Amino acid sequence: MPSTDLTFLNHDEHRAWLRDQSKLPLGFNVGTTTFDFTPQEALKSATMTLTLITLDEPTADFGAVFTQNAFPGAPVIIGRERLAAPSLGALVINNKISNVCAPDGVETSEKICAETAELLGFKSNQIFPSSTGIIGWRLPADAMITALPPARTALQSESILPAAEGIVTTDLYPKVRSVSIGGGRIVGIAKGAGMVEPNLATMLVYLLTDIEVPREVLRTELIRAVNKSFNRISIDSDTSTSDTVAAVSSGRVKDVALSEFTQGLEQVCQDLAEDVVRNGEGVRHVMRVAVRGAPDIRFATELGRAVVNAPLFKCAIAGNDPNVGRLVQAIGRYVGNSAQLVDVSSMSLSIGGIEIFGGGVFKLDPQKEVALQAHLQAAQLYESQPTESGVFLPPIDYPAHERCVEIDIQLGTGTAAATVLGGDLTHEYVTENADYRS
Repeated sequence: MPSTDLTFLNHDEHRAWLRDQSKLPLGFNVGTTTFDFTPQEALKSATMTLTLITLDEPTADFGAVFTQNAFPGAPVIIGRERLAAPSLGALVINNKISNVCAPDGVETSEKICAETAELLGFKSNQIFPSSTGIIGWRLPADAMITALPPARTALQSESILPAAEGIVTTDLYPKVRSVSIGGGRIVGIAKGAGMVEPNLATMLVYLLTDIEVPREVLRTELIRAVNKSFNRISIDSDTSTSDTVAAVSSGRVKDVALSEFTQGLEQVCQDLAEDVVRNGEGVRHVMRVAVRGAPDIRFATELGRAVVNAPLFKCAIAGNDPNVGRLVQAIGRYVGNSAQLVDVSSMSLSIGGIEIFGGGVFKLDPQKEVALQAHLQAAQLYESQPTESGVFLPPIDYPAHERCVEIDIQLGTGTAAATVLGGDLTHEYVTENADYRS
């Protein structure tokens, strides 16, 4: 569940809130720069943002988790190797091109890391690279190296917001979340809008803290937090090649209880995960599927995933149509194909707190139909508005609210529970992905 229940009336209100969230923890600096270039594969002008996140001093306390896609980007390959390095000094991040299976992709990324290290006074293996954007294109190495000095000049220790803005691609708005704990802070940023599926999403996520957390503890807690958040969201069931969630501690604030840090890290991750879904490509409704009474966590999670990824149900939600038959078929499909024995007569289902199924039969009436439709409409982020050309575009560039379509599945089979977040399937999603490179 989100830590807040926010409603933003306009772009400016949301930006003011982002600025309030964005204070950097001690020991970190952020700088960005933007430049135009011509991709070798497309021969048309494009704009890239280069972002630096640096530490005042290298730290041994860092960790990361990555995509499970069999075609990882070059920065993911390098990032996995960096986990064995004794310390980390900076992250260098670019949007627009993901550097996946590109000719000399690893060598190019390493070259940029080496140039970054020389500029900042670090070692090459102390630089952690990340890239996001179009798959298959080569990085414009020379242009990126030329852009490094301006990014260094822009370094400042006040706000992470420039980095949150710099990593976006098709995102409608930047995403920042933070908590303050015992004199220290955890602040996180994320990008991700499409190609989002559990086992990470098409995401770059950076979690910075000045709270002292030993390396192995930080890595253990990061995995635990990711499994409860980013691995329980889905927009379109596609797993990206570039997913990265990195956590870094400057260690400047001592003696904070591990339990408090763990709780704060989980909250920031869960809030960012929901932000990713809410900002998903074409998403007008966020679905929150709570599965309870399951035989184990895996079953609960995968059943939730089956619901949020069911195309017919996603379309019904997009149209504010409480077609509960599409929910039941999605549940039944997963349960029927599983090896678990589930007695459907003991199952109960509700949407928006309204019971729709129990004892093996639907429990519907005209009043419930009206109430269900009202619940869907209240969770809608915006009205679909086609342009004169028939192209559907989101009319807002901020999250109007944090409401969800609340779906509760009680299996009555065991004691395990999990919550999975997903989005609907809209005209806007199809438009965005049909025109992604044009």
